[in-house]
Amino acid sequence: MAKVKPFRGVRPPRHMVEEVASRPYDVLNSAEARAEAEGNPKSLYHIIKPEIDFEAGTDEHDERVYKKAVENFEAFQRNGWLVQDDKEHYYIYAQTMNGRTQYGIVIAANVDDYMEERIKKHELTRRDKEEDRMKHVRVNNANIEPVFFAFPDNEPLQKVIDTVTAGEPDYDFVAPDGFGHHFWVIDNEELIATITSEFEKIPHLYIADGHHRTAAAALVGNEKAKANPGHRGDEEYNFFLAVAFPASHLNIIDYNRVVKDLNGLSPQEFLQRLEKDFVVEKKGSEIYAPSSLHNFSLYLDGEWYSLTAREGRYDDNDPIGVLDVTISSDLILRDILGITDLRSDKRIDFVGGIRGLGELKRRVDSGEMAVALALYPVSMKQLMDIADSGNIMPPKTTWFEPKLRSGLVIHKLD
Repeated sequence: MAKVKPFRGVRPPRHMVEEVASRPYDVLNSAEARAEAEGNPKSLYHIIKPEIDFEAGTDEHDERVYKKAVENFEAFQRNGWLVQDDKEHYYIYAQTMNGRTQYGIVIAANVDDYMEERIKKHELTRRDKEEDRMKHVRVNNANIEPVFFAFPDNEPLQKVIDTVTAGEPDYDFVAPDGFGHHFWVIDNEELIATITSEFEKIPHLYIADGHHRTAAAALVGNEKAKANPGHRGDEEYNFFLAVAFPASHLNIIDYNRVVKDLNGLSPQEFLQRLEKDFVVEKKGSEIYAPSSLHNFSLYLDGEWYSLTAREGRYDDNDPIGVLDVTISSDLILRDILGITDLRSDKRIDFVGGIRGLGELKRRVDSGEMAVALALYPVSMKQLMDIADSGNIMPPKTTWFEPKLRSGLVIHKLD
């Protein structure tokens, strides 16, 4: 059963929110963060990407950089750019993209729920990335950025969302990328109690995006519990910052592949090899998007092709084997192109569907890449089924958009 609690959020005054809020730390590099924060001392990048306050090229894992994060976090609070609420709240955070809005509940999620796998994951994490975020949580004694959860649809929680969002939002703005962000503080004690009790009835929460941040937050909370001889379990460090969305609100978009070469094959030989496992249809020069599960689009030599996996080449009863990312990884990338490790092979790159299939065409036409492969997106049901089965998805399977904006609310660990 999911244990959640309200918390005293640390957040910007309404008139400053657009100056403070930023993209998440892991969707842009140091140079991009430096450019976005230029001339804006209030930008959260000074806390989540504090290497921008040093000379260009400074290693983001330098001890001075972590120390600077703490100095900046303290300065933001001193300057009144971040202010802690005087009582515990839940919050609603909504995002609008392409005219569609998804509504999440901002919660303090429970460390034990993660350690005991009631918060389920679908991706492997890398220890070096975990360690970096753990240091950031430790030194700031806070979860500066939220993680992104999904939960099975729940009618009473949907009613809470509908009730709260009928009122005026506390924050309401459109970010430079064109996505809308809307934020409400829940002040009603009855609604707060409903949220806590309804989450207790939900057996599992699911990490949608932010596996490294979730692991880091939970591991730091666990460290603090072990270091406290008087540990009770209700201390603030037992909880971490998350935004939880009803599963039906979320939309996973495609995550596509581009490959530098054809592994010594000519385009004609490559297409012939594909015929063994796929029905291959030439579609011409107009962009072709996959139409359904097990249908792929391929771009090669100025032409688009439809690839439909032949029956018997995949296992519909295997939650991993049925995924298009598995089918394409096994039958195309491994068997024909010789790519066995998606995480480390330098011949392959990945393109989030938010960039559109035109980006695949551009990278092949430029000569940088030889071939592009577009996949039909995974469904939320597939993601949850895989997490429930204890399996892990292959790398680069899901792309969630829009990303959560950082800086709307922060959770302190004391």
